[in-house]
Amino acid sequence: MGDEEKRNRAITARRQHLKSVMLQIAATELEKEESRRETEKQNYLSEHCPPLHIPGSMSEVQELCKQLHAKIDAAEEEKYDMEVRVQKSSKELEDMNQKLFDLRGKFKRPPLRRVRMSADAMLKALLGSKHKVCMDLRANLKQVKKEDTEKERDLRDVGDWRKNIEEKSGMEGRKKMFESES
Repeated sequence: MGDEEKRNRAITARRQHLKSVMLQIAATELEKEESRRETEKQNYLSEHCPPLHIPGSMSEVQELCKQLHAKIDAAEEEKYDMEVRVQKSSKELEDMNQKLFDLRGKFKRPPLRRVRMSADAMLKALLGSKHKVCMDLRANLKQVKKEDTEKERDLRDVGDWRKNIEEKSGMEGRKKMFESES
């Protein structure tokens, strides 16, 4: 067990070492990525946003404001046009999806749950609380008299099955059985 325990410790130590090396490499990669993003941001800003030179006279400041307003208006127009294009394309996508479902003929049906509700509760839900209708379904049924059939009469006449067996058991019972048949 001693050799195996040492081997397991060595494997665990090697795993820990590899894990720490991987974490160090990942940290340096993250730092490089962050610095690369920062330089890209600086390059983009220097390219698209030249440094602002504030002139000394009032007329030059007004001219600069007019130029900035013109740039803002152009950017807003471009933004609005892009938003309209996105809305139009999303509407076209929805229409095409709807046509696709129509062509397939498959519509998603929601799973229905069985609801146990009495007739009175259903009428109350449909008609509201104004109409108080009591629907007793059994009250409208006709009363039917049950006529005795021949089988039921025979069963009643036979009575208890034990008595029948006792009567038929023994020689006397068999004799009676033969006499009644002939």
